[in-house]
Amino acid sequence: MDNGLDRKFRWGVATAAYQIEGAAGEDGKGPSIWDAMTHVPGKTRRGDTGDVACDHYHRYKDDIKLMAELGVNAYRFSVSWSRILPDGRGRVNEKGIEFYSDLIDEMLSYGIEPFLTLYHWDLPEKLFEQGGWLNPDSPGWFYEYAKLVGERFGERVKNYITINEPTNVLEGMGPGATNAPGMEYSLKDRLLAVHNLLKAHGMAVRALRETVPGSKIGFAPCSGPFCPADDDPELIEESRKGYCDMREGDLIGNLVLYSDPVFLGDYPAKYYEYYRDVHPEITKEDLELISTPVDYCFHNIYSANVLMKDGKGGYRIKSGNPVCNMLEWGIVPGALYWGPKFLYERYGKPVIITENGLPNPDVVCLDGKVHDAERSDFIERYTREILRAKADGVDVRGYFYWSFMDNLEWEVGYCPRFGLVYVNFDTLERIPKDSYYYYRDLIKRNS
Repeated sequence: MDNGLDRKFRWGVATAAYQIEGAAGEDGKGPSIWDAMTHVPGKTRRGDTGDVACDHYHRYKDDIKLMAELGVNAYRFSVSWSRILPDGRGRVNEKGIEFYSDLIDEMLSYGIEPFLTLYHWDLPEKLFEQGGWLNPDSPGWFYEYAKLVGERFGERVKNYITINEPTNVLEGMGPGATNAPGMEYSLKDRLLAVHNLLKAHGMAVRALRETVPGSKIGFAPCSGPFCPADDDPELIEESRKGYCDMREGDLIGNLVLYSDPVFLGDYPAKYYEYYRDVHPEITKEDLELISTPVDYCFHNIYSANVLMKDGKGGYRIKSGNPVCNMLEWGIVPGALYWGPKFLYERYGKPVIITENGLPNPDVVCLDGKVHDAERSDFIERYTREILRAKADGVDVRGYFYWSFMDNLEWEVGYCPRFGLVYVNFDTLERIPKDSYYYYRDLIKRNS
């Protein structure tokens, strides 16, 4: 099922602007909803903010050099919308444009291919004050932003991710909201936000097609696949069905709620059944916009649900997973076999895993190094599975480890460390961990 795209496998790393850049108020940058929320007492662990973060804004050359020494051939990063459009639209901040232009040039100087994410949750605060994703004009705002990015960077950047994890945008609007804006909205409003967000994706695809000839585009949802406990054909089929099912009341863990409209042209039938009294008006034109053709099935996968027989003629999710990371996500390497397999079968687009990683409470040892054997083992186990999927005929085009370096892990602050590179958040020193060298050697073996 080859559509003519580049078949080179991308071994990459990923980051997001708010989590690493810092320079929160420098050089004309406007505030985002994350800048606003992290300064509300009690909204983040220990009051952590992204004001300084990793100071990547000032240290990007050193960071890109470390990536080059790691041996990656691709880097997924995000643009801060309010760094280049402080008010979200209208006035352009040329200092912000200059930063990303220099960052892109630095990547290219080392032969690292840029994968640019337009939206990694940091909506400009000025647009939030106008209703944010509830405003019917929000898809148009995103079109203007995407068009600017395409016009300014399109000669050098050909790969684009429109929106990262729309599920987590919703986490900032639901009961007990943990992500920005950190306010609870009605179910009706949350479904409207989903619809506007997907329309915004479609508008961005159109803007990039207009401005960047040869662009390769997708969006990056996140999900936990259903994985069979063994190779029983019945379990495999039930796992496929479970992964692709629309579950009532689940707006966060649902694959098909977000991906079916983009790839298949409509919401699942159960969406209209479950939410018939509260879903927004959905027109034929809306669905045509949302399903504007894309090139890749980007996807973030960290964990999975393991399905097993219940001994009574039915099935159940395996409980009590004995191995979890510090955020209590189950470590299930098979997620990167079954996830890409089921995604490719359902949507028929080349798959790139745009996030996968392990959070640990890493420490610098007495020898001055960071010995994170668990992360090295995690990377080996998960990449074996994605390469197994590729060998079995799944059109997998890349793997991006999350994250290149330790950063602000959103509302839980700086304690969970996902990075291949340790960051001392007092001195901002970078120390490559053992996993950095392990991933370097793995890339060499598999390139």
